[in-house]
Amino acid sequence: MSILIKNVLHEGSLVDVAIQGEEIAQIEPDLSFVTAETVIDGTDKAIVPSLINAHTHASMTLLRGYADDMELHDWLQNHIWPMEHKLTREDVYWGAKLACLEMIKTGTTFFCDMYWHMGSTIRAVEDMGLRAMLSSVFIDFGDPKKIAHFKARTKEFFAQTNTSSPRVQFALGPHAIYTVSRESLIWLAEFAREHNLLIHIHLSETKREVEDCVTAHGTTPVRYLRDIGLLGPNILAAHAIWLDDEEMDLLAEYDVKVAHLPISNTKLCSGSFPYRRLHARGVCIGLGTDGCSSNNNLDMFEEMKFATLKRKAMTNDPTAMPASEVWQCATSNGARIFGLNAGRIAPGMLADCLLLDLNHPQLVPNHNLISNVVYAANGDCVDTTICAGKILMRDRHVPGERDIVQEVKARVDALLHR
Repeated sequence: MSILIKNVLHEGSLVDVAIQGEEIAQIEPDLSFVTAETVIDGTDKAIVPSLINAHTHASMTLLRGYADDMELHDWLQNHIWPMEHKLTREDVYWGAKLACLEMIKTGTTFFCDMYWHMGSTIRAVEDMGLRAMLSSVFIDFGDPKKIAHFKARTKEFFAQTNTSSPRVQFALGPHAIYTVSRESLIWLAEFAREHNLLIHIHLSETKREVEDCVTAHGTTPVRYLRDIGLLGPNILAAHAIWLDDEEMDLLAEYDVKVAHLPISNTKLCSGSFPYRRLHARGVCIGLGTDGCSSNNNLDMFEEMKFATLKRKAMTNDPTAMPASEVWQCATSNGARIFGLNAGRIAPGMLADCLLLDLNHPQLVPNHNLISNVVYAANGDCVDTTICAGKILMRDRHVPGERDIVQEVKARVDALLHR
């Protein structure tokens, strides 16, 4: 497929952008000589890279608003996990489709997911045209039968061809150190090295997690993972809140990547993310929404604004986490974490991009586009979403969106009566 975007704002100048296949081919002031299957008038629009959601649980759209205003462990053990136990594969498929719809509507084209019934999420991503890294969940609670089951399931999954789409990547998903045994974590570290896989894990999310780790293992979570050989550049640590200085040094030394989840962390009162200290150490920090039962949406524009404002309020420093840095977390840092040739608008980069409506009230006037994007905009400012050179949304319309919404409503009603 070929697309030509005419007269669009890019880094302060009006240009034409030609997309050929899945890549940006040319950016010039005038590409009128270029022919394309689809021509988009970019007048009063700006082209920017699409957003990368570094940690979520997509099908938890089904649980949006279900169990709010609770402490994390009570929320998980007594409400979320029992409800998730009732979910069918088709429920997960439609929940993931709803998540994909919401992300397309709010400018996200890649998400890193951890959830059950991975085959259902694969189908949803393929159908909706997004990119994703999908984590094979592993939770054994130290039960020998569960350890054997999840090891076998993991080996079986990675021995199969689960998708032909280059838009879908796979990772290992040990849930957390308090739900996965030491034996399994060591085995997963070896399996990841053998198969060149990223390991996606919740880490140091709460004070209780740290205290329980010290009680069980005599050390803190980051040191524990180092001691068993799990730390490395292929680790994506979600949350990473309760860290001391030596642990931050370890994350930097081992080139561990971190997903910052400001809204979820604030809503669940998990703690305060040490952004400045990790950033100063050169740790690559991506931005994510977490799942819809703890956020409660997937709008990365909202996440960017909340991330920077919370840093400023906590530090009493208006220069903390400036707009340019949080924009980088949501774009180029995410691309680095997941090995994507994305995060910038330039020839040769993946054609994963957005057209923002510069007539949207939140983007007027346009003194500084990135400042507007971070501090003023929300997902409604996205007019067009393109992923892998394919238009997923144009003029804020996504094909089939009404059908997805109606199906999810019906499935949630059935789930509550199950």
